[in-house]
Amino acid sequence: MIQADKITSLKEQAAVARAAILHMTTLPNSGHPGGSMSSIDILLALYSVIKHDPKNPFWPQRDRIVVSHGHISPAVYSALALNGYHNLDEVISQFRLAGSPYEGHIEREVAGVEWSSGNLGQGLSAGAGMALASRVNKIPYRVYVMMGDGEQQKGQISEARRFAAKYELKNLTAIVDYNRLQISGNIFDVMPQNIRSNWESDGWQVLEIDGHNFEQIFAALDEAQNAEVPTMILAKTVMGKGVPFMENQNQYHGAPLREEPFKEALEILGEPNRLDEYRRMREAFKAPSGGFDHSAFDLKTDLKAGQPIVYEKNTDNRSAWGEAIADLALLNLENPTPIVMVDCDLQTSVKTADFEKAAPERFIQSGIMEHNAAVMSGAISTCGIQTWWADFGMFGLDEVYNMQRLNDINHTNLKTILTHVGLDVGEDGKTHQCIDYIGLLRNLFGFRLICPADANQTDRIVRWLIDKPGNYVVAMGRSKLPIIKNEEGENFYDMGYSFEYGKADVLREGNKATMFVTGTPVGSAIEAIEHLRESGIFVQLIYVSSPLAIEAEVLRKAASQGLIFSVEDHNVHSGLGSVLASRLIDESLSARLVKVGVEAYAGSGSSKDLYRWAGLDRDSLIEKVKKELAD
Repeated sequence: MIQADKITSLKEQAAVARAAILHMTTLPNSGHPGGSMSSIDILLALYSVIKHDPKNPFWPQRDRIVVSHGHISPAVYSALALNGYHNLDEVISQFRLAGSPYEGHIEREVAGVEWSSGNLGQGLSAGAGMALASRVNKIPYRVYVMMGDGEQQKGQISEARRFAAKYELKNLTAIVDYNRLQISGNIFDVMPQNIRSNWESDGWQVLEIDGHNFEQIFAALDEAQNAEVPTMILAKTVMGKGVPFMENQNQYHGAPLREEPFKEALEILGEPNRLDEYRRMREAFKAPSGGFDHSAFDLKTDLKAGQPIVYEKNTDNRSAWGEAIADLALLNLENPTPIVMVDCDLQTSVKTADFEKAAPERFIQSGIMEHNAAVMSGAISTCGIQTWWADFGMFGLDEVYNMQRLNDINHTNLKTILTHVGLDVGEDGKTHQCIDYIGLLRNLFGFRLICPADANQTDRIVRWLIDKPGNYVVAMGRSKLPIIKNEEGENFYDMGYSFEYGKADVLREGNKATMFVTGTPVGSAIEAIEHLRESGIFVQLIYVSSPLAIEAEVLRKAASQGLIFSVEDHNVHSGLGSVLASRLIDESLSARLVKVGVEAYAGSGSSKDLYRWAGLDRDSLIEKVKKELAD
């Protein structure tokens, strides 16, 4: 039973927090006071009962609070400050100020914030990932996900609900701030729905409470803790709670108070008006140099890479990936750092079935729910787990670009394996031909992209990645590829080869021009270069396994020959050719660049036929080189 003095203390905290929320939003004349005031009682109650340590915010045994509707940042920052994580005066004076960590939507760089959020609908997926990580790591803790009622309209939430029910995540509790208002007005007018029934139909226990009644909040939290299924608490609240003229007014969802109403609100709350003092503090603020050190978010591990597999016969890179990761799963079963695999109903295509056989308890079947899978996988990877997610290129990047962007912002440690990229998808047609993955990943500051050339390099890349922190994408086509040989006819990627991110591979020397190639067209490129040699035309062939990181020295040598070709089964406007053009400018180098790539959406057809259509087959490349050399 909750003691009366604890509730009295929380009510006093709530008044201070509401005053802080109003100061925080009026000071910069921007922010979201309404929902912050409706949710603050719940947040304060949560922090009063969860396991946490403000002096050790990364304590592995801590309970987690994920806030999905990140626009209630004034409430989150206030609750954290009042619980010893931050100085409340600094939080208020620096809110939404350039150079300050206290941004308009909550960010993981702020101690106590578990997940950068604000793109609505993603928080429950993150919470589900963290709750599942508790089981994988064998560390008992609870996860609470704070959500808005308007965001219940998002489809990803239903994906996450079903996922949590399937995996019986009874350590997961969702709390919906049910103030029944969103930007455009009443939630039932904007988009009618039955929130309770939706959750119950997906297998959740639902409890309805008064979200401003501490006794009811604590009782619901206790009941959720003892439930055998995930629980959603539907907390009926009042937008703008505590200031009568703000209550139940949707305009205050994202509109701060002007100074005169602000003064009146502070008088109602019985809290001092310190706006002028905070203005002086704000003007005196100087952003710290150097920025935030994100190394605390890095995966720390000593996972073993094992012995490479040597391939002599032509095979597809995805099969080599599947064999390598299954081998690594077996090798590291007893390692303190778990390895998990996330799949979206594509085991046979993305070659994760052998991993499932090797480590069934660490194989996570998310079904055809890529939005949930992307965020859930990213969240798991923040919990000291080496996380892999394999999917088709169209689904693992194009469809979930926003989710991967949030993974980037959250500095997760996700390894995304994309198969079926490029025109090589062939007969599946344009809807499944992922021809923009390089262009998309160029926009994500923290992601690294690797495109293996053959099965042997694929094997070495996967083993190299096994102990690496950070976000990586490994992209590969569908078809079988030739095992790449050196000029002596031996495996180029032999037992002595070690992968190095950013290092390009000179497959053939030449002095007439340089051809850069990445991805599946490498086979056509080698055939073309060999044929040209027979005609006495020696073109340097460079394989680029790291299209986003091209070495300056390799580029200088290529530019010195005066003519450069880029070859890729990717959108010609945003892929390897565009990266080369940008790098040439960066290095103040001059050369004629001829881009060979995909210039329009293709239709259905064999990979061979589509390559001929796009000018990526051997004969087309030979003709292109001869023509350019003749001009």
